[in-house]
Amino acid sequence: MAADNPQCSYNPPDGGLFFLDTNIFVYALLASEPLKKQRALDLIELALNSRRGCVSYQVLQEFANVATRKFAKRLSALECQQFVDAAMQPLNRVGSSPELLAAALVLQEESRYSFYDSLMLAAALQAGATTVYTEGLQHHQLLRGSLRIVNPFLDTVHVP
Repeated sequence: MAADNPQCSYNPPDGGLFFLDTNIFVYALLASEPLKKQRALDLIELALNSRRGCVSYQVLQEFANVATRKFAKRLSALECQQFVDAAMQPLNRVGSSPELLAAALVLQEESRYSFYDSLMLAAALQAGATTVYTEGLQHHQLLRGSLRIVNPFLDTVHVP
């Protein structure tokens, strides 16, 4: 497991705070992607056990939307709330604020990422994270000299 293996490839080498994007939590519940599911579960376990993982309120909201509306087997409101309370709320370090919005808009201009991706990245920066784990952004990109984007699923891609 990730929490027991500090050398695993997705454990931040600097021992710093790391941010988990919504897709980590989505994959944690998808049986159709067993390799990604296990990697996501390992990252969540590492985040909770090490107390170095974090998310923003935006991640909780996005997850709730996907889990209750877009999953093939949708979560009920109660199931979603239970998952959020157990796996996500303990990691929630950044709430919505006018300052976060302003930072996201500036970051959007700098990075050319979508507004919502920029909002997530701005939250990671505000939390003081050194790594953000996400699937949809440029792997190994360094933002503002301090935040590294890492796709933890690159080695889980199945090649027939």
